[in-house]
Amino acid sequence: MSATAAPWRQGDACVIVRVRLTPKSSKDTIDGIESTADGPALRARVRAIPSEGQANAAVSKLLAEWLGVPKSCVALISGAKSRVKSLSIAGNPREIEVRLEARLAATVGPQKT
Repeated sequence: MSATAAPWRQGDACVIVRVRLTPKSSKDTIDGIESTADGPALRARVRAIPSEGQANAAVSKLLAEWLGVPKSCVALISGAKSRVKSLSIAGNPREIEVRLEARLAATVGPQKT
């Protein structure tokens, strides 16, 4: 994946991932990448409702499980009331990027553009 097409960027001892969230879905899943007005984003769906931070907590938990990192490493940094959110994943940026690339390569399904 080229750096310009990636829905993430390196931060200080973290990777910041852009996620487009669909709440009230039938399942919790990350389906690949889609284009947004802010650039490419991971396409995530959660069963939680967008009330009192439930969907935000669910997407943080989903991303942590999807990448195999502790839940405490994933934090919402912007977009609390928006469908497009930025989440920080603490740790070694290069290792996190490798995990992101591997998980996306394993994602099956059509990609929206």
